[in-house]
Amino acid sequence: MYMNAKQLFNKTKPFCMAKLALGAVTVLLSTVLFLILLGIGWLFGDGGMFFAIIIWIGGVGVIRFALMHYMGYLVKAGHIAVIAEAMKTGQVPANQVEYGKAIVQQKFATSNIYFAVDKLVTGAVKQIQRGIEKLGNKLDFIPGMEAVTGLANFFVEISLGYIDECCFGWTFYNAGQNAFKSAADGVVIYAQNWKVLLKDAAKTMVKVVVGLILLALAIFIPIGLLFKILKWSPLIAFILACLIAWVVKFAFVDSYIMCQMMVSYMQVAPNTQITFDLYGKLSAMSKNFKELLQKGQEAEPAAAYAGAGMAATQTAVPAQAVPVQTAAVSENAAQTAGKPKFCGQCGAKNEPGTKFCGSCGAPMN
Repeated sequence: MYMNAKQLFNKTKPFCMAKLALGAVTVLLSTVLFLILLGIGWLFGDGGMFFAIIIWIGGVGVIRFALMHYMGYLVKAGHIAVIAEAMKTGQVPANQVEYGKAIVQQKFATSNIYFAVDKLVTGAVKQIQRGIEKLGNKLDFIPGMEAVTGLANFFVEISLGYIDECCFGWTFYNAGQNAFKSAADGVVIYAQNWKVLLKDAAKTMVKVVVGLILLALAIFIPIGLLFKILKWSPLIAFILACLIAWVVKFAFVDSYIMCQMMVSYMQVAPNTQITFDLYGKLSAMSKNFKELLQKGQEAEPAAAYAGAGMAATQTAVPAQAVPVQTAAVSENAAQTAGKPKFCGQCGAKNEPGTKFCGSCGAPMN
């Protein structure tokens, strides 16, 4: 039985607290660095203060990258793994943090592989989204359409900003598959169900915007009043409020929205019937997806990209989604068995006997 987003969010709070701790450390280190540079800048006058602030901004970027981009992403991966398991079994694993850590290490072996898959999935999703957005741009000759298109692009950017986590989560849902192949299947599932996911994402977007407004008011107003009473710098108050708001958003708002989008995704993904030509179309649309597909093919050269559910993954998919290979080999096929095969869809050269194109995943005739 599927859990809803609220249940998943409440049951996986340890990951939210881990994200909050990482964010708090980031803010603390940024504050300490600011005070140190502020003191150094004060010694050199106004010019020194200016350069101190410039150096501080760069330093905050380094701190944020080290803690949030590396450690934060791994924590998020563990959270995604636990959510995928909960959606699959109906239960959150005991000692979920250790479980998430173990599954991430088992699935990706090294953090480098994780970052490679995550980067390709994120890039592929964004490129597909841009392809969808271009449809609206073709109508920009209509008066006022530019504003409508801009609003639609803004909507797509926010509402589908969490889809890459869903595609990435499919790698954990299909534990028996290579990570690159499962991730490629995950992206195809998104593309094939985009209408359903877009509808759910629209509701998500409303919650994101409302949540961010309330969060900003709850943090900016009290900090601003405090600094005004103490007659401290309003600029420092604004920067501090931004950092705190970002931490709370990262730990709680983003986690809740991710739970909501993964619930929508996992409700349609296991029963999705993949059409083979979709792999070729997405390869043409996104170089990131093409690379993801190729890496999956290299890791599992004999695997047919039949999509989300194959028997080996223990996830049921309608039988017609997987082509059946006949035992008989025609006389004509036997004569050409030793010749290279060229894909009729992308033109790539393949080895004799190849069933599916190594470049785009299309079936070979």
